[in-house]
Amino acid sequence: MTASPFDLPIRDGLVLPAAELRWRFSRASGPGGQGVNTTDSRVELVWDPGASGALPAALRQRVLERLGARLVDGVLVVVASEHRSQWQNRQAALGRLAVLLRRAIAPPPPPRRATRPSRGSVERRLAAKTRRSAIKGQRQGRIRPEED
Repeated sequence: MTASPFDLPIRDGLVLPAAELRWRFSRASGPGGQGVNTTDSRVELVWDPGASGALPAALRQRVLERLGARLVDGVLVVVASEHRSQWQNRQAALGRLAVLLRRAIAPPPPPRRATRPSRGSVERRLAAKTRRSAIKGQRQGRIRPEED
């Protein structure tokens, strides 16, 4: 099988084949003069992560969980229309998809280890709150006894 210019390398040894990607083209809005009225330069890149054979099952599940909010009917749609050229918009859409997938398949961060604030930081925070309260109390026009 020959490599397509639209095969998408995600990370070492993981490539999304062009056969899994679907493209849709339409007319873009915005600048471009007369050409914008006749050229289908807006690009929609559609990929179905649930049916992808390029991802191992564990990574596929992670992608589905992390990109769940972006999926429309189970497929991921990436749109690019900022360039006047369809080719440049195709490259932009591929780049965005690659970034999304790299973030989605990244391993989860290590769990946070709970810590307690130091006694000094607690005392400084409470002293700052007391000072701020005194400043706001002075704005009220009534006299408050000072506390030590």
